Amino acid sequence: MIYNENCLETMARMEDNYIDLTVTSPPYDNLRKYNGYSFDFESIAKELYRVTKQGGVVVWVVGDATIKGSESLTSFRQALFFKECGFNVETMIFETSTYMPIRANRYDNNFQYMFIFSKGKPKTFNPIMVMKSEKSLQRGKSGRDVSFRELDGKRQDKKPQKITTHKKKTNIWRFLTGFCSSSDNIASKHPAIFPEQLANDHIISWSNEEDLVYDPFMGSGTTAKMAELNNRKWIGSEISKEYCNIIKERLKLKTKI
Repeated sequence: MIYNENCLETMARMEDNYIDLTVTSPPYDNLRKYNGYSFDFESIAKELYRVTKQGGVVVWVVGDATIKGSESLTSFRQALFFKECGFNVETMIFETSTYMPIRANRYDNNFQYMFIFSKGKPKTFNPIMVMKSEKSLQRGKSGRDVSFRELDGKRQDKKPQKITTHKKKTNIWRFLTGFCSSSDNIASKHPAIFPEQLANDHIISWSNEEDLVYDPFMGSGTTAKMAELNNRKWIGSEISKEYCNIIKERLKLKTKI
């Protein structure tokens, strides 16, 4: 269900402990113009804590603008406020496939933060698995000792466990961005396309089928589309009527990525 309204209005009608998972990327630091809308961050963070189930998760994808040679650190201030609200905080990195070169005495920026705010210990975690490197597989097959350091710095050796071909993905994820990040052309009508694979991977990581997924800043509807394709229920808030029309048009598509 899409609600063409401020997300605070939507959440005000929700009961406490209502949402299993929120996946969103709010407007930040005026890096994009979203039909001139702004939002009350602190009120939204407090409401997200209230409506999130115990063990539920909020995925908050943000970056920082560089103003007069310095990063704004808006993302950090937001993360600290979410922690003050009662959430646990885990930081993940979204490495972008494209970025704008910076003409300054600094390295180009090609990442955003993906903060994982959990209300207590996450009740659901379905880790995405990736193939181990050939070097790692060969080391396991060789039977060589695996070394690690204790807290006091002392080296400890242990024999490797059962050899497996896959491991958990790390907390740095790389996705296609821009027009290439959507399997349809409708999303390009929005000024900032949320990558489908990013939404997909978080949805399958932190929720199960039939769970309820929410996006308070629906934009082009990527979270809703991927929730539907993964058999999750969903709710979305979008204050722009124009963007709501994009979402409705896009959700008619059932093509999987």
